[in-house]
Amino acid sequence: MTTSFAVTRNPAPASDADRARLMDSPPFGTVFTDHIAKATWTLDGGWGDHRVEPFSDLTLHPAALVLHYGQQVFEGLKAYRWADGSVHLFRPEANAARLAASARRLALPELPQGDFLASIDTLLSVDAAWVPGEPETSLYLRPTMIGTEACLGVRPSLTVEYMLLASPVGAYFAGGVKPVSIWVAQGFHRAGAGGTGQAKTAGNYAASMLPQQQAQDHGCGQVLFLDAREDRYIEELGGMNVFAVLADGSVVTPRVTGTILEGVTRDSIIDLLRHDGREVVERDIELEELRAGVSRGEVVEVFACGTAAVVTPVARLVSPDFDLTVGEGEPGEVTMTVRERLTGIQYGRFDDAFGWMRTVG
Repeated sequence: MTTSFAVTRNPAPASDADRARLMDSPPFGTVFTDHIAKATWTLDGGWGDHRVEPFSDLTLHPAALVLHYGQQVFEGLKAYRWADGSVHLFRPEANAARLAASARRLALPELPQGDFLASIDTLLSVDAAWVPGEPETSLYLRPTMIGTEACLGVRPSLTVEYMLLASPVGAYFAGGVKPVSIWVAQGFHRAGAGGTGQAKTAGNYAASMLPQQQAQDHGCGQVLFLDAREDRYIEELGGMNVFAVLADGSVVTPRVTGTILEGVTRDSIIDLLRHDGREVVERDIELEELRAGVSRGEVVEVFACGTAAVVTPVARLVSPDFDLTVGEGEPGEVTMTVRERLTGIQYGRFDDAFGWMRTVG
C-alpha cells in the first residue's frame, strides 16, 4: 500500500529570484526549501498524519525526551538533477533500511520504507525547483526522527516525529578535489562495543566534536578514531568511512563490527572496486600497520567516503608522534577513478549497471 502525504502549500514560497540567490554556492546545510515532510507516531495509533507543509520552526515542550536523553536518529542522501532535467535518488532503499536499524537501536519506532520513499517523492514534487542543475550540485535530504513526548523519565518516548528537510548544496570541492590531512585521535573514541556506533544518531557526532576541534587546531580537516577496546585499530573518521590502497593494487577497509557506521557510499565503493576485479578486504587494520605501510610506500593511497563529499583523498596522517605524507600527497589514481565512477552514476553520466538510481516522479 502506497502511503499518501497530504500537501499544504507554502503561501509565501521563495520567488524565482530569491531562490536563485539562495542556491548560488550556499554553505553546506544552511539553505532550506519551501516545505518539509512530516509524520507522527503514537503508541496507540502507530504512524499517521503524513503531510508536507510549509517549512517552519518546531514547537517542542522543554521536557521533550529528545532534548534530555538524545532519543534521535537521522539519515543523509541526495537528489541529483540529470542533464535531461529529470531527478534521481541514489540507493534510497538502503537509507530507509539504515534509518530503521538506527531506530531499533535507539528504541524508536521503525518508519516503513514506503513512508520513507513517499515522503521524499512528495516533498520533491512540490519543491522540484530547488534541485540544482549545475555540475556537482545536488539537493541534500535529511530524514530525522525524534522523541517528542514531554517527560523527564528515562524511557522511550511515547510520541515520535519524523521530518524530512531538504537543502540545496553546491559542489563540495569548489575548484577541484582537494586532499585533506587527518588527525589521529588521542584518548577519544567515537563508540564502544555494544554502544550506538552502528546507528546514525546525534550522540555519536556530538562525541566527535572535541576531537574534531583538536584536529582543526593541528591544521587537519578530519579526525580518525581508533577502537575503544584496545586503542589500536582504525575505525572511521568523524563522519566518513576510510579505505587504504596497497602497492599491489588491493584495497583494505575496516570491517563492520558494530562500532562503525555501515555507510551506503562505503558499500557502493566496495561493489565498484570488486566489479572492476580489484581485491577488497574488510578486516581489522592496526594504526601501526597503516603508519608503517605509508612510511614504507606499501600504502600508496588513503581515502575517505560519505554522502556529502562522496570520496575525499587523504594527503597526510598526523598525530603527536608522526606526520606522514600519503604517497605524493596528491589524489591517487584509484581514489579519483572511484570518485569519477560513483559520481558518474549518480549524475547519469555513466551506465548504472548496479540498478542503484531511482527516478523521482
